[in-house]
Amino acid sequence: MADRAERYIEADILIIGGGSAGCMAANRALELNPEFKVVIFEKGDIKYSGSIARGMDALNIVALPNFSTPEEYVQAATLGAGGILDEPPSHEMARRSFELLKKLEGWGVYFPTDKRGRYRMLQLHYVGEFLAAMEEPDLKTIISHKALSKGARVVNRVMGIDLLVDGGRAAGAVGLDVRSGELVVCRAGAVIISAGGAGRFSLPNSGHLYGTFDFPGNNGDGFAMAFRAGAELTGMEYCWRSVVIKDVNIPLLAIVMPRGGRMVDIYDQVIMENEFHNSLTIMEKAVAEGRDPLRIKLSHLKGEVVDEIEHILFTTERPVQERFFKGRGINFRSSDIELWPTDSQLCGGHGLSGIRINSRAETGLPGFFAAGDAACVPKQHLTGAFVFGEIAAEQAVEFVSRNRTAGLDREQVSAAVQKRNSLHCAAGRDINVRDLEYKVRRLINDYVISPKNEYKLKAWLKWAERFGRETAGQVAVENGHQLSKLYEVESILQCATLSAHASLTRRESRWGQGHRRTDYPETDNQNWLCHVVVDREVETGGVRVATQPLQKMESQEEGR
Repeated sequence: MADRAERYIEADILIIGGGSAGCMAANRALELNPEFKVVIFEKGDIKYSGSIARGMDALNIVALPNFSTPEEYVQAATLGAGGILDEPPSHEMARRSFELLKKLEGWGVYFPTDKRGRYRMLQLHYVGEFLAAMEEPDLKTIISHKALSKGARVVNRVMGIDLLVDGGRAAGAVGLDVRSGELVVCRAGAVIISAGGAGRFSLPNSGHLYGTFDFPGNNGDGFAMAFRAGAELTGMEYCWRSVVIKDVNIPLLAIVMPRGGRMVDIYDQVIMENEFHNSLTIMEKAVAEGRDPLRIKLSHLKGEVVDEIEHILFTTERPVQERFFKGRGINFRSSDIELWPTDSQLCGGHGLSGIRINSRAETGLPGFFAAGDAACVPKQHLTGAFVFGEIAAEQAVEFVSRNRTAGLDREQVSAAVQKRNSLHCAAGRDINVRDLEYKVRRLINDYVISPKNEYKLKAWLKWAERFGRETAGQVAVENGHQLSKLYEVESILQCATLSAHASLTRRESRWGQGHRRTDYPETDNQNWLCHVVVDREVETGGVRVATQPLQKMESQEEGR
């Protein structure tokens, strides 16, 4: 391999990850300054990439004027997050949510209304109705087109692997072409991480590496890069787990339950109906009592309601579902849908893990911003990705406008080249990268996710050291694709280690199966109603863990 990077790019703003948040960030930055050079590193192809590769059925959080308020949403979000929530970012997201809806509507995104012009609102959260129904099968192509039409330069098939830092500020990043193994260096005045969470984290019960609920390309790259650059992460002990259709990890509950679906156990007892927010807790109890597998019933609903559900699932939310259900011989009007808990993940969208930001999308590193599932705004869903994509862009534009051009640290680039070259080798190496990933994620199931205890978490840390040695010198890499997969495994390893450290620190149980410690089974609000924050120890490069207070609206400063 070469002894230097193969491509160099200059940018005012570099966005790492071209999903929902990344596209909105690029669009907003170029709205504010059309002369800016905005570059996007996208691991896939920006037209169909990220967690909403096609369409969406709802804008999950909208504070509708004269119907609900940002303050009411913060109350609902606090309940959903088990009390562990910084209020200012969630409030800001809700405050801007209706403005966002109207912007999307102006782009042609369809939000159903009744005869009086009122938006259809459904209950997803513990209190209040904040979910605005949406029917837009082409949402991703719409938002990606907006960014590209304004002049954003997308570098497809390139994943971010290292942030560049100059004088204590973000200065760009090094990327890896996932096909050729070439390195791409982008020097930038500001960096926005929007690379998603760690969706490919624990191993699904199917055993399929890519059979995850979230986009499988989201494997924690952004978390790992942020950690190495010195940013703080929080909520990494919260391993969010979805409950979905058995053997196919695709959405269902958030669509069918608010529309009247029933969840039943093996005795046909209804354990949940017309709600969704408390589903995992209810299901965990039923499973623990041996009343599983659980099922969804829709046969009692009116035909037009089932038609609506089928329309959403088969045209907007992953249309492959229609073929799946036909193959299984499942008719919603007469057949039940079997459910099963699946893989655990770390993310700021459905969960509350991620890079800690304030209401301006700022991290603790100047010039470095985060948005979407990579940022910790608890249970922000699609609304948060869009809103904080725009906020990150606004702050990045301001930062670049008032700061000098960043320098390029050639030693950092050289280190990235040397690491790439050392990993890209097959001679004398006998571990297949897919086999390594399978074992890493199987042991994450065994030691990192709930039920947790000190013995298991410390056992993971020992395994992580061994896996680290194996990734550094025992994995056979013959091409750029295998090389990119090895970098991904490194990120998965890093995220699991951060999760284990945070889990060891939080000596209580909270969020049901999200963080259940068998050696500390009770919730302890007196001592643990706080953040557990992890960052990089400068001297050793190891993990530093601390607790920090939650930020309230009355605070004059938002700590990071």
